[in-house]
Amino acid sequence: MKKNLILAGLGVLLCFASCTPKKEEEKKEQVTFLVTSPLKKDTVVLANYVCQIRAIQHIELRALEKGYLQHIYVDEGKYVKQGQLMFQIMPAMYNAELNKAKAETNFVEREYLNTKSLADSNIVSKNELALAKAKLSKARAEMAIAQVHLSFTSIKAPFSGIMDHFQVRLGSLVNEGDLLTTMSDNSKMWVYFNVPEAEYLNIKTNQNKEDMLHVKLLMANNQMFKFPGIVQTVEADFNNETGNIAFRATFPNPEGLLRHGETGSIVISQPLKLAIIIPQKATFEVLEKKYVYVVDKNNVIRSREIKIAAELPNIFIVQSGLKMDDKILLEGLRQVSENQKIQYKFVQPDSVISHLSLYAE
Repeated sequence: MKKNLILAGLGVLLCFASCTPKKEEEKKEQVTFLVTSPLKKDTVVLANYVCQIRAIQHIELRALEKGYLQHIYVDEGKYVKQGQLMFQIMPAMYNAELNKAKAETNFVEREYLNTKSLADSNIVSKNELALAKAKLSKARAEMAIAQVHLSFTSIKAPFSGIMDHFQVRLGSLVNEGDLLTTMSDNSKMWVYFNVPEAEYLNIKTNQNKEDMLHVKLLMANNQMFKFPGIVQTVEADFNNETGNIAFRATFPNPEGLLRHGETGSIVISQPLKLAIIIPQKATFEVLEKKYVYVVDKNNVIRSREIKIAAELPNIFIVQSGLKMDDKILLEGLRQVSENQKIQYKFVQPDSVISHLSLYAE
């Protein structure tokens, strides 16, 4: 009796164990997966390049004469106008030198007038008159030099712009060539960025020779600068070490938001005609290569490597590996395996793409 019960129990267990995989397999085969196809459409690729922002004029203001810093007429970070007085180095010594040069010039000028009078009366020779005239010219030149040295003690803004912090303080003894401060003209900004050779060729190929390349600036806070820029300069040579070439874009800065030394990213829009588009979620990666599952005519899925030409938010632009009539697995990529037969529901590609972030025309 007990033997029969034990045998019956083992039979039930064996039956359950043998039936369960079949039920799971049947259930797995009954799952319906979503499938779509690539979409061919005109779109725009946004390429980002790290950039350095520079003022169109950024200079160092240095002392041209030695002396004590007597006055500072401006403040750090303030806007100054061209010709505005900024620093005054004590001019007493240079005033004295100028007065001395003026006195010597007056003395020599009187000598010249007396010699000229005598020469006109043929009392002295023309050579003496010429010598007196040369002495006068020399005295006037020395007076002009003294005036220049005196003017160098008053340091004025060479252009309108923003002051940086001071390198000296009031009363400091400055020597000729000492740095006082730096100054930037931020009315326009020069933005430098490097472009790889292949992308440079794409940009130039798609650009009309007469047209300027318009770009945008993504600032460090991930906000787009409101004024567009224009690429006006491209360097002559590629950097052989990096394979890049330098571009320079000019941006207006009427609100003074941009400052010298900032960083950001240049954004260039490149139109693509009839690009092959697929959702990013339809791909998977193996050893840094992109793959999709392609469904054949027998509903069997097989992985296929694809090449990506560009990337947009949630979108891949396919360079090679897919045809327009290929059916690719859209969802459930982790639930299937190679050579598995599936049931699927086809979703139109334009419907799939319309629910994704796409810059399309």
